[in-house]
Amino acid sequence: MEISSLTRYARISPSKVYDIALLLRGKNVTDAMAMIDLMPRKGAFLISKTLHSAVANAENNHDLKRDKLFVKSAEVMEGPVFKRFKAKAKGMAGRIKKRTSHFRIVLTDENQKLNNPERT
Repeated sequence: MEISSLTRYARISPSKVYDIALLLRGKNVTDAMAMIDLMPRKGAFLISKTLHSAVANAENNHDLKRDKLFVKSAEVMEGPVFKRFKAKAKGMAGRIKKRTSHFRIVLTDENQKLNNPERT
């Protein structure tokens, strides 16, 4: 059974969160939660909230045990970009892009060898 959780419009660039999501794929949920709670990064905190939400969905809605869950996929997708301008020298304006992200974490209770094609 697959259980997912989605966080949308997080105010962080996808490139800052992608490497954190890459570490979670294929891990046991308890190991993933312990690993991500020790990372001192904003992206780790935001992914942690999504992971805790997915675990809560599995426990409360589907009566699954936390110890038997695995992270099947952790995706970071690009959200909308806010375009702003900042004053520069000689009366010019410089463009600033404030990027946002969407996170999706999918958990599964099947104890199978999960493929991770990016990390071979």
